[in-house]
Amino acid sequence: MNKKAFRAVLAAAAISVLATTVATVSPAQAAANACSGVGTYAKQPGKTVEIMNSVIGQENARYQAALIAFQNCTGITINWNGNNDFESQLGVRVAGGTAPDIAMIPQPGLLQKMVATGKVVKAPAQTLANVNKYWSAGWKGYGTVNGVFYAAPNSANNKSLVWYSPAQFKKFGYTVPTTWAQMTALSDKMAAKGQTPWCGGLGSGTATGWPGTDWLEEIVLRTQGAQVYADWISHKVKFSDPKIIAAFDQLAGWMKNPKYVGDVSAIATTTFQAAGLGIPTAKCMMLQQASFYASQYPSTVKVSSTGDVWAFYLPGINPAVKTPVEGGGEFFAAFNSNPATQEVQNYLSSPQWAIARIAAAGPSGGWLSANNGVPASAYTNGLDALSAKYLSDKNSTFVFDASDAMPAAVGAGSEWTELTNWFTGKSTADVAAAIDASWPTA
Repeated sequence: MNKKAFRAVLAAAAISVLATTVATVSPAQAAANACSGVGTYAKQPGKTVEIMNSVIGQENARYQAALIAFQNCTGITINWNGNNDFESQLGVRVAGGTAPDIAMIPQPGLLQKMVATGKVVKAPAQTLANVNKYWSAGWKGYGTVNGVFYAAPNSANNKSLVWYSPAQFKKFGYTVPTTWAQMTALSDKMAAKGQTPWCGGLGSGTATGWPGTDWLEEIVLRTQGAQVYADWISHKVKFSDPKIIAAFDQLAGWMKNPKYVGDVSAIATTTFQAAGLGIPTAKCMMLQQASFYASQYPSTVKVSSTGDVWAFYLPGINPAVKTPVEGGGEFFAAFNSNPATQEVQNYLSSPQWAIARIAAAGPSGGWLSANNGVPASAYTNGLDALSAKYLSDKNSTFVFDASDAMPAAVGAGSEWTELTNWFTGKSTADVAAAIDASWPTA
């Protein structure tokens, strides 16, 4: 069945359901009702809008499914163009004068690079209004370049979680901590019982060391706030700066503390995938890791708020830094101001789009939005609901993964290597100096 026929079948099914439910509603009115869930958008029959992106495989199909209702109700055909070589090909097309209508850009740095070409157009008024209404200032800031708002956020992920076992916590009478002081006191209590409070693993093949960068980033954010964090990414604040050294020291008291982790050097040789697998059996009790870590557990492990494993929010440290959250996401940037392009931008910045995309993910979940217009009930996966609660908080202090935003030679190079060396005994001063020395001069 081709795409057009498939959309027609879905539209007919929606009309049929509504007509059956309310027998007095005409087919035309039923069709209008079916479109009410996507909002009110100008009809642009016969228009096509290309959205270039890096999504392939099953996720690509889910995006296309989530766009069907909008296409049926506006007449706009969306060419969802997933490309495994997205970043390089986007640059080639923009330089060659064949830019897509819209690109889904996964890094703020790439958005800045595209804006610098002069080809990205500022977001339409309705898209800006949606973002002002439904996202925190931090999210809007990542879609803004030189004071001009260009790109609405799309999906989000939450790295600021701690994995634990609700069953084991209940067995030992532990309570989930909501402050850093409580988390430290709980760690001490566990250690006094002869337990290993924290799991840890840096191993990830050629990317070994990246979990350590996340741990450091969480502390820099929680102690210093978003501005110092941003200045650290740009190297205005160096790794040898006292603020960052203090974060290293606090991390050492947490994840380099033998009382908490056992053999510190073993963290460097343990893979991040295996790090938390002992949580269900209390081999170790907690692991700081992102929401995606759920996929590391076998099907025999019950991932739920009352089961073998679950997660809680990593508490803040400095009260002045409100609800610190580290994560990532993508942004929709347009290369023209055509009416059809703008209608698509408006829809993609709405709660209706996020709800449709969440539904397309199915019960297994795995797709989150920081749009606070999305009700918690839209998430059928409890872990997604937990993550979204913090991502969509209008008062949260949201930042992107710093190592992803730093120059690749640092964030995906020296920092990974040196954090691994730090866990095997290299001094903080030497690690900081080595990373600073690796920073590109241009």
